[in-house]
Amino acid sequence: MKPTLLVLAAGMGSRYGGNKQLDKVGPAGETIIDYSIYDAVRAGFGKIVFVIRRDIEQQVKESFVEPLRGIVDVEYVFQEIDDLPEGLKPHSERTKPWGTSHAILVAAGVIDEPFGVINADDYYGVEAFNILYNFLVNDRDENNYCIVGYKMGNTLSDHGHVNRGVCRANAEGMLEHIVETRKIEKRPDGIFAPGRDGKELSFKGDEIVSMNLWGFKPSCFGYLRKEFADFIRRSKDDPNAELDIPTSMDVFIKKGDITIKVLMTDDKWFGVTYREDKPYVVDSLAEMTRRGVYPTPLRD
Repeated sequence: MKPTLLVLAAGMGSRYGGNKQLDKVGPAGETIIDYSIYDAVRAGFGKIVFVIRRDIEQQVKESFVEPLRGIVDVEYVFQEIDDLPEGLKPHSERTKPWGTSHAILVAAGVIDEPFGVINADDYYGVEAFNILYNFLVNDRDENNYCIVGYKMGNTLSDHGHVNRGVCRANAEGMLEHIVETRKIEKRPDGIFAPGRDGKELSFKGDEIVSMNLWGFKPSCFGYLRKEFADFIRRSKDDPNAELDIPTSMDVFIKKGDITIKVLMTDDKWFGVTYREDKPYVVDSLAEMTRRGVYPTPLRD
């Protein structure tokens, strides 16, 4: 059975100032999602599942679901704030999704096979999808997952702060610890982020970071379901609380429930966290098209 690719596309995109998942950045009007799907299909993935909000359903159907029919199996599911464990209700002021761990959970009903997870607004590179596919089809341990890692310095924006899962791996390349680190910023004098204890963190740039490029087995749904229920009971009255994948995975690693292999890629990551990032993305994709990495248009 071919692995599935789960595309997380329900984010609000507030820092960008618009629906960046559907922004056209390729030479023929392609979105970043189009490039990820193209790379995934040629790597061997057999199905694409989108996690979306209801307000973009028609756009997703027109832009991806219908055009992809006959190329790859495609489905979509909704991430909704009232999709909670029985008896629990969201805070009355809640407007944003519950985070990426919850986004994976809402796809449990349509995924029975090993699957990869990506952000809709990130470009990961050709090699990254080949690495992910090879792990998912060859690794037989139901409780061994993977993360495709990047060097922090290759993933930062010139136009503001970003959030990254900072990873520590052991000598065997297994993930020991991952911390979701927020507001990482590149400055003239280095790379910095506010620490949870109030002290500023500094980075060299060669740290391994997660860009939410994960490889999972269906066993993860059981772990995430329990973790999310515990999180909701603790945080349901906080209108801004989110449970992210790095935080959940760190809990499971420390409990000994799972192992995660860190697979490094030399591919260049880029994304559109801020609207000012768009020209670089457009130029980079145009250059790769000129070099023959991608055809234009991607889909005839």
